[in-house]
Amino acid sequence: MQTELLVRDATRADIAFLVDSNAAMALETERKILDRAVLERGVAAVFAQPHRGFYLVGQRGTQSVGCLLITREWSDWRNGDWWWLQSVYVVPEARRSGVFRALHAEVERRARTAADVVGLRLYVEQDNARAQATYAMLGMSPAYYRLYERGFAHG
Repeated sequence: MQTELLVRDATRADIAFLVDSNAAMALETERKILDRAVLERGVAAVFAQPHRGFYLVGQRGTQSVGCLLITREWSDWRNGDWWWLQSVYVVPEARRSGVFRALHAEVERRARTAADVVGLRLYVEQDNARAQATYAMLGMSPAYYRLYERGFAHG
């Protein structure tokens, strides 16, 4: 029998799990090895400056099995915030067991009850068909926009 999944706000005590999860996700999805010192400072910055966003953790018993980060993007067109789902990760042994579904449901519940949230967004690798199917199953659809970026190295 599987232990019930609890979705909760992450705390500073979760920083090591969040860093490990982000590093694993970057390696799995983009074959990137992240600088863990920069990553740890980045994760800690969310707790030091809550306006940056918040993390949720999925937990079974005493084991953390998944997480995600919510950041905000102001929309002047809609006079509200888009919530971006980022840094989504589920540990391999807990995949396909409803962890992401539960995390997403909690995000959507919170977003729908917040007067200033206009919707949810995320980005996904173009070739990640499994993730795209999961997001579609949860009611999300491809956006009209194509993402462009220009990165700057610092840390």
